Amino acid sequence: MSALSNARWLGVAQAARVALQTGGVLVMSRLLSPRDYGLVAMALVVTNFAVIIRDLGTAQAVIQKKELDEETTQTAFWFSCAMGLAVGLAVVLIAPLLAAGYRTPEVAGILMLLALPFPIGASSAVHQALLERQHRFATIARIEVTSQAFGLLAGIVAALNGLGPYSLVVQTLVAPILGALQLWHASPWRPRLRFSRPALRGLWGFSGYLVSFQLVNYFSRNTDSFIIGRFLGPASLGPYTLAYRLMLFPILNLTLVASRALFPVMSRQQDTQEAMGRLYLRALFVIACVTGPLMAGLFVLRDEFVDTVLGSKWHEVADIVAWLAPVGFIQSLVSTTGTVFMATGRTRLLFFLGIYSAVLTVSAFVIGVQWGVLGVAQAYFVANVLNALPCLHIALRQVGRGLPDLARELARPLGVTALMAVAVVLAGEPLSFAVHSVLLRLVAGVAIGVAVYAALTFVLNRTAIQEFRRFVTR
Repeated sequence: MSALSNARWLGVAQAARVALQTGGVLVMSRLLSPRDYGLVAMALVVTNFAVIIRDLGTAQAVIQKKELDEETTQTAFWFSCAMGLAVGLAVVLIAPLLAAGYRTPEVAGILMLLALPFPIGASSAVHQALLERQHRFATIARIEVTSQAFGLLAGIVAALNGLGPYSLVVQTLVAPILGALQLWHASPWRPRLRFSRPALRGLWGFSGYLVSFQLVNYFSRNTDSFIIGRFLGPASLGPYTLAYRLMLFPILNLTLVASRALFPVMSRQQDTQEAMGRLYLRALFVIACVTGPLMAGLFVLRDEFVDTVLGSKWHEVADIVAWLAPVGFIQSLVSTTGTVFMATGRTRLLFFLGIYSAVLTVSAFVIGVQWGVLGVAQAYFVANVLNALPCLHIALRQVGRGLPDLARELARPLGVTALMAVAVVLAGEPLSFAVHSVLLRLVAGVAIGVAVYAALTFVLNRTAIQEFRRFVTR
């Protein structure tokens, strides 16, 4: 029940974040110029990477520890603060070099200001970890949503007063400051001047491999953009980037929420393998029930979706989506394995699996680029299939389960999804003759898919309905 409650509140927070981000783009894009956004995007190249090493994974170590003593908590706090300050100073020092590399002096001032959230966020990382350890996700959701809402409001006010790109900086600064203040207020824990090297070594045994995995994963996920941009040019990179973002949607808005909700619960159950296995299979079942039809619908309606949402000039995106939509479903399952390895303290194993995945992925990009951007997408699909089986197998072994257990768990949602996709495909040809508007064909296809999936779920997969009821009610 704790995992379900966690997921419910995190889902509410994520939905609110998506709404705020969408509304923010609609408003700020009318107040700012493309150059303003471009200047901030240049600075984000550095800050997005620096986020990974801000506290070197000590917050996750605090959540994962079976028995957490005060000495470890105090050590984690001061180490996080030191790392946040060091990363912030490093960003400030890099700012002039980055500006010189871009030949754009304005980037230096923007990047220096964007260094401030690192020590601010680090000062409240342990407070948030303690709240997550206590399953106080309702409080965390409130803090995250209100902070981002006031941050957006501050950015809009700054833009209305002619601050240009610095209005985006204001938004980025206000949100973490308000978040840190609220986290300190919500958590009764307070730091004292205590630091233990043995406690730090205990934390580092967990977080060192975790951060190493995150760095490997960061570079492997961004290598495709570099290779396509270098060998095929921006004309090919643009369609691929849009298709890739569509593929990431279920991972960013469902799998990460599920993983974050599961982590503190599974960490408390690390001595009860049976309970962990049952909970993990249940989470994979729920994820498959959502991402399966979502990605299958995108696959069968990709032409209508791209023409309606992006326009006919982006037709190449539809061909790339044909290969990346299945990747999105595969990654929605595989991305949860990190939670299992972290909850069981096997971050070393996670790191080596990350290296295996990175070698597969980068090799796929290098091979696929010989056949253009579509070749990259096809090779990426193959790499994900080869990566999924061993990762899921090893993760399931940590909780006393195996791939046959997973196959039985996913049989019903995948069967219903396949039947839905067939129904939409069969309805496509009559619709193309009867309806000339691409928008109406898309709407009709989505309506048919939703109706068929709902009916088949009611008949063949009632467990999914029960899980949905448990999610929306207490």
